[in-house]
Amino acid sequence: MEYKRADRVADLLQRTVAEILLRRVRDPRLGKLTVTGVEVSADLRYAKIFYCFVGTPEERPLVAKALEKARAFIRREIGQRVELRYVPDIQFFYDASFDYGEKIERLLHRIHEES
Repeated sequence: MEYKRADRVADLLQRTVAEILLRRVRDPRLGKLTVTGVEVSADLRYAKIFYCFVGTPEERPLVAKALEKARAFIRREIGQRVELRYVPDIQFFYDASFDYGEKIERLLHRIHEES
C-alpha cells in the first residue's frame, strides 16, 4: 500500500495545527480542544481539520465560532511553519465519532451494572 503525499501532509498539518492551538491561540474556548484528524485534497489546496472537545453540547457552537475566528491566524501560522507551494484553505469540522463511542461506553456500562 502506497503512502500518498497528501497523507503525509495531512499528518504534518495535524501536528502543526495542534501545536498552534496549544501554544499560540489564546482563546480560552479552545483550551479543551483536540485535533483528531486532517484530510487534505489530492492537490493539497484544501484541508478539512476534524476536532473534538471536552465540554457540554451547548459549548459546541461557541467552539466552532472561536475556530472560525482563529482560522486566518492558524492558516498564516501554517504558512510560516510548513514548506508548501500553497497554504491549504482550511475548514474545521466537529468529529462526532467520540460522542458515539462515549454513548456506546455508557450503554455497555449500564448493561454490565444490570447483570
